[in-house]
Amino acid sequence: MNMSKNEIFEVLLESIYEIVPELEGEKITIEDSLQDLGANSIDRAEIIITTLESINVSIPMIKFGEAKNIQDIVEIIDIAIDELHINS
Repeated sequence: MNMSKNEIFEVLLESIYEIVPELEGEKITIEDSLQDLGANSIDRAEIIITTLESINVSIPMIKFGEAKNIQDIVEIIDIAIDELHINS
């Protein structure tokens, strides 16, 4: 499976709106941080897990520890997808 970063961002947005419905209708950009958007640590973990399940990729949660914003999350997922693509 090959996804663009924009497609990963779109899946991530769907997860954000599903897990934190009060953000529905908010303009969320790739530079935003989930924490700044009001997602607590459990919400943030659920958003990432839901996104990974949606795109059918498995990444240890520890990899997301250094992520500062949504773009970092997208980058981590993109790199993992590329690695899967190379190894398959």
